[in-house]
Amino acid sequence: MTQHIVVVGSGVMGRGIAYVSAVGGFRTTLVDIKQEQLDHAKSEIQGIFEKGVERGKITGQEYMEAREQLSYSTNLSITVRDADVVIEAVPEKADIKRGVFEVLDAHAPDYCYLATNTSTMSPTEIGSFTKRPEKVIAMHFFNPVHKMPLVEIVRGLETSDETAEVIEQVARLMGKETVVINEFPGFVTSRISALVGNEAFYMLQEGLGSPEEIDKAIKLGLNYPMGPFELGDLVGLDTRLNNLKYLHEKLGEKYRPAPLLEKYVKAGRLGRKSGRGVYDYSETKEKESRP
Repeated sequence: MTQHIVVVGSGVMGRGIAYVSAVGGFRTTLVDIKQEQLDHAKSEIQGIFEKGVERGKITGQEYMEAREQLSYSTNLSITVRDADVVIEAVPEKADIKRGVFEVLDAHAPDYCYLATNTSTMSPTEIGSFTKRPEKVIAMHFFNPVHKMPLVEIVRGLETSDETAEVIEQVARLMGKETVVINEFPGFVTSRISALVGNEAFYMLQEGLGSPEEIDKAIKLGLNYPMGPFELGDLVGLDTRLNNLKYLHEKLGEKYRPAPLLEKYVKAGRLGRKSGRGVYDYSETKEKESRP
């Protein structure tokens, strides 16, 4: 039975996963190599807790219990010694993920299941970084984790049925709906999202319409909850570009990144996190930084 979940990486996705894990009743440890990152994550998670209580998403009792379940650490090798499941949520770069999984394989117990939160990368390749590829799987959470209902669970070539069943159960206890699919580059959601987002940049590049007009057309015409530029700014245009480069390499020309998207990233216009992407969020960031 899964009791202790370790989440590696305290960025936007990692702290969101740690939150739903604790609310789901798991003893949860969030790990990062930088203490300042953990301190920031702790503050952000506290904000999610408070808004959850305020909006009636969780009760005060559930908040107190979940907060007690959650701890923080900068020592991965020690923290994973009694882990039942580890969910890695570090940047989408193979060398970084390899380093994490080599540590996990060396220090986590043999019974521990190892999941990677990725939107495009191969769980088969990541499994090859370990001596237990049958216990490696992808859990693709969506941003913001505490609001988005889906976890896309992706089996690698060697992933066992037992691993898929355990991870699906974990996701459901976190309050998530699941789909379990077999690995192919981009999975289901990232392939569609990358195509739509990239095509929107080609439209903008061609002068077809303004970002506002394109987003409005997609939202009202196709019933999308967010327009492709709004979503790109939320996810991060650098993340979107990295995903497209990977899909272009694996699946061909239809995923070639729009030159305008590359230009935005080169200019440092990465979206909400940098204060400006397709849209300008500088005023929003200023308000958030005020006491």
